[in-house]
Amino acid sequence: LATTQIAADSLGITNPAARSWEIAAYSLTVGTFILPAGRWGDILGHKRMFVIGFIWFGLWSILAGLSVYVHPIFFDFCRGMQGIGPAILLPNGIAILGTLYPPSPRKDMAFAMFGSVAPGGAVVGTVFASIFAQFAWWPWAYWAMAIACFVIAVVAWGVIPSCPSKDDNANLVLRLDGLGSLFGVGGLVLVNVAWNQGSSIGWTTPYTYVLLIIGLGFLGVFAFIESRAAYPLVPRVYYSFQFLLVLRAQTPLLTSAQYVPCAISGLAAAVTTGILMSRIRHAYIMLVALLCFTAGVTLFATVPIEQIYWGQTFVSMIVTPWGMDMSFPAGTLILSAAMPREHQGLAASLVSTVVNYSISLGLGFAGTVESNVEPGETLKGFRAALYMGIGLASLGVAVATLFAFITRPRKSVWNSGCMSRYS
Repeated sequence: LATTQIAADSLGITNPAARSWEIAAYSLTVGTFILPAGRWGDILGHKRMFVIGFIWFGLWSILAGLSVYVHPIFFDFCRGMQGIGPAILLPNGIAILGTLYPPSPRKDMAFAMFGSVAPGGAVVGTVFASIFAQFAWWPWAYWAMAIACFVIAVVAWGVIPSCPSKDDNANLVLRLDGLGSLFGVGGLVLVNVAWNQGSSIGWTTPYTYVLLIIGLGFLGVFAFIESRAAYPLVPRVYYSFQFLLVLRAQTPLLTSAQYVPCAISGLAAAVTTGILMSRIRHAYIMLVALLCFTAGVTLFATVPIEQIYWGQTFVSMIVTPWGMDMSFPAGTLILSAAMPREHQGLAASLVSTVVNYSISLGLGFAGTVESNVEPGETLKGFRAALYMGIGLASLGVAVATLFAFITRPRKSVWNSGCMSRYS
């Protein structure tokens, strides 16, 4: 995110909607390939897939940096392929925790701390990427990431305990649900590309709505296949960063530094959530998280350009991480408790798919809104996109309220059987 403007200028990308593909391509593949990646881990082993994810992430990070010598489209392609790495990592990392720990306060805290890594890691990564972009060369942000990925892959192979997958004599292709994966991933990709391209080149271009129609058709086929399968698969940060970079004309490093409170607030939110999840219903935590999301995006959507950082900007940096670091562990644990141990990867996939796919699809929605504002009115375009975020967050509050007060707690179907010494 920190290198978006510098990399786009270096590659000759001037269209704001086209620039968003640097983020959208990555989030697109993270959100879509998470869907089958959890199943791969359930069958092939979560530790093995976790290490493969880091290796894949590292390889495509190298190529993303080398794209400076090629073409902007190749850079976007590399960003998309790079996203498959985290798509493999997320559900399998969560599944490792879900497999090792039975439902308990200890498991609640483990999931909360897993969620707390997101804001802290984002801030650290943004700061180092800004340093490389401003004082060295922006491709080094990707090459440094590759080095870190390879080191972590080696360490992970040595320290993570192995947990054998559930034995099953069924055909491997059948267990992986290859046909369902094909139509599910294909449908999600086509719908997402249609929305992001629609904001870039306009919905009057025939292939944008053709892709949308085909994508929806793929998802319909996917639903039909899954209903009969033996082994079924069952954007605020972007615009806030651009607001500070473009409208306030700040450097990437200064903007990154202003996100530091997110890491501190996120850690506090994660610890608090870990404590609360063993005391109150997860549905109530989810409701509070959505209220924090709504408050945070509202504060930033209405901030005046000339206002000092310590006004609404700083407060939004404190409030918003509570939405992220309360909703993720709560949502993950709700599904984890409802799924048996051998399907923890699938449970993690469902939550992570919604989170990451919505980032990319949300950028497409926001880009469509922004592109339909008066040309040259950058501030109005940014605010319009953020106002859409307020509407989506408010819808989330309404859904979370219904879920909290209509549903009843369900008994966990988790069963022990792996690495009992960790529980």
